[in-house]
Amino acid sequence: MAKAFAKGLLLSALFSLLAACNDPQSRQIDIDGKTMGTFYSVKVSGDIAISPQQLRRQIDAVLERANDDISTYRADSVLSRFNQSRSADPQPIPRGMADIILMAQRIGRDTGGAMDITVGPLVNLWGFGPDKRVVKAPDARQIDAAKQNVGLQHLKLLSDSRGEWLQKDLPNMYVDLSTLGEGYGADELVRLMARNGITNYLVSVGGAVSSRGVNGQGKPWRVAIQKPTDRENAVQALVDLQGYGISTAGSYRNYFEQDGHRYSHVIDPTTGRPIDHRLVSATVIAPTALEADGWDTGLMVLGSEKALKLAEEKGLAVYLISKTDEGFSAVMTPQFKAFLLQ
Repeated sequence: MAKAFAKGLLLSALFSLLAACNDPQSRQIDIDGKTMGTFYSVKVSGDIAISPQQLRRQIDAVLERANDDISTYRADSVLSRFNQSRSADPQPIPRGMADIILMAQRIGRDTGGAMDITVGPLVNLWGFGPDKRVVKAPDARQIDAAKQNVGLQHLKLLSDSRGEWLQKDLPNMYVDLSTLGEGYGADELVRLMARNGITNYLVSVGGAVSSRGVNGQGKPWRVAIQKPTDRENAVQALVDLQGYGISTAGSYRNYFEQDGHRYSHVIDPTTGRPIDHRLVSATVIAPTALEADGWDTGLMVLGSEKALKLAEEKGLAVYLISKTDEGFSAVMTPQFKAFLLQ
C-alpha cells in the first residue's frame, strides 16, 4: 500500500529493534522490506528448514495478500471495493479481514467509540487518507457532513456456512483499517513463522512488533520504545515481549500546521477533529499485535486520564507518555511493568 497507513508512517520510527550485534558467533537472519506504506523487518535465529531467499518470498507474498485485502491505497482491494460500493447488500470478505473487523468492533465498544474504523470520511477530510494533500482545517459544516457517514453501529459483520460478509447501511460509509493494518500484518508473519517451524524470531510491520524465543546470541529479544522526539535513538524504555505483541500510537509526527496550530492525524470520531490533549504516545502489549494495534489508537483518542482508567479496568498492559510544562511524563499499568527491562 503505497503510503498505505498514516499510522505506519509514524510508527516506523517509534521502535528500535535491539537484536544480536555484528558478532561472528551470532546466528541470525535479517530480512527487511517495504509494505503498507512503511517497512517490515523479520529477524530469525537458529537453524531453519528453508533458505533466507525462500523465507523472503513467503514474507512478501503474505504481506502482498494483506495489501490486496485491506489497502485503501489500492482501488481494487477488497476493502476499496466495499468502500466504493453504494449497496446495502452484504459483501463477501476474506476471513483475515473479518478477524480485523471483529477486533475493531470489540475495541470500539470497549472504548465508547474512541476507536472507530468507520472514521474514514473524517480522516480523508483532514487530508490524512489515500489522497493525502496539503490541506487547511475544514469548517464545522464540512465536519458535520462527514460525521453523518461515521458510526460503528452502521457496520455489520455477518457469517454463514459460505464465509464472512460485511454490510453497511450508509451508502457513503468509508471503512479505514489503517489503525489495525500493521498489527494484522505482524500477526500474519507470526503465523508464517509457525508454518515453517521457526520458534526464534522478531517480526515487525511499522511499529507493530511480535517476538518469540531468543536472538542470535541466545538472549531474549528486546524492543525499545522511543521517546516522543525527532531523535530516533532516544530510548524511553526497554521491554521483553515474552511472545506477545506490542504497538504504539502517537500524535507528534504525522500532522500539518495552520495559523500556528498543529493538527494531528489521530481523529476523535466524537468531535470529528484531531485530538487536542497532552497524551502524545500510547503503547500497548497484548497477546496479538492486532489487539495491541487496535487498543493504542483508542487510548490515544481518549487522552491520558480516561486511557489510564480504562486500561486499569480492562487489565491492559499500557505505557502512556504525556506532555507536561516541564517536558514529558510517563505512567504505566502494573501489567506493562511485568514486561519492562530495568
